[in-house]
Amino acid sequence: MFAELDCRVGLAGGTALRSVDEVRADIGWADDAGFDSYWISHIFGVDPLVALASAASAGPGLAELGTSVMPTAGRHPIALAQQARTAQQACGGRLTLGIGPSHQIVVEAVFGESWDPPVERTGEYLSALLPLLNGEAAAFTGEHVHAHATLDVPAEPVPVLLAALGPRMLALAGGLGIGTHLGNCGPRTIAEHIVPSLASAAEAAGHTPPRVVALVSVCVTDDRVAALDHARQAGAGYAALPSYRAMLDREGVESPAELMLAGSVGQIIDGLQEYVDAGVTDLRLALAGPTEAIRQKTRDAVAAAMA
Repeated sequence: MFAELDCRVGLAGGTALRSVDEVRADIGWADDAGFDSYWISHIFGVDPLVALASAASAGPGLAELGTSVMPTAGRHPIALAQQARTAQQACGGRLTLGIGPSHQIVVEAVFGESWDPPVERTGEYLSALLPLLNGEAAAFTGEHVHAHATLDVPAEPVPVLLAALGPRMLALAGGLGIGTHLGNCGPRTIAEHIVPSLASAAEAAGHTPPRVVALVSVCVTDDRVAALDHARQAGAGYAALPSYRAMLDREGVESPAELMLAGSVGQIIDGLQEYVDAGVTDLRLALAGPTEAIRQKTRDAVAAAMA
């Protein structure tokens, strides 16, 4: 059934992975199930780049292995590029680096770094990072970022996806010709705001339309109310973050839980088709549920639908 969707379908490994063994098992399952790609999110679990480099061989049939999303805070672009190109060697050229500026409360309270001005900082960071990821020298001196180095790490270029939601960040991603990772974004917001902003900036800069990778939570269940209630509690913190709050308001929903697709596999496919119709090029599915039994039911049903 997933073959009906005209886009690539990846598995979101989530934020709770605690060991390389867990990642290896998850990658192997995603490969066996027929997913196109596998993504590790970044919070306080395993380091995504280290884990993917260590476990890449468990999914030889996966076309792409990616991070989603690693914050630029706490990582100098030279160090991140060195780590990413090393991981690209281990991943056999399949690595995609998803990064983003994170959120003000995280950058200031967790990393103790300056947040303002986020777009300018991100632009300077990318000016230093992108040449290094492409195997070129970095020679950049900005107001916030300084990077002058050449890396001796033979590897394929590392594609980049930038987490971008606001107009200026989307203009930055589109202008550089790099794609975006989306979270807590519904299909209407993607169609009316994300895709047009990216496409306009890309066209103005002479780039082809960038990739749009959307995270969508799915749950195969007969009790949609219970699934949404659980998701509402789990996602309350995201709704309070200003960038996500703005996207939820655009979509006309109060909670990220209202974006979760819960019901039969057929209903989920219909919901995912709305994202594809909105302009999403890649789906990243988070297999959710209020209990372990429902999460396992979802995994089994999704695997069957992938086949």
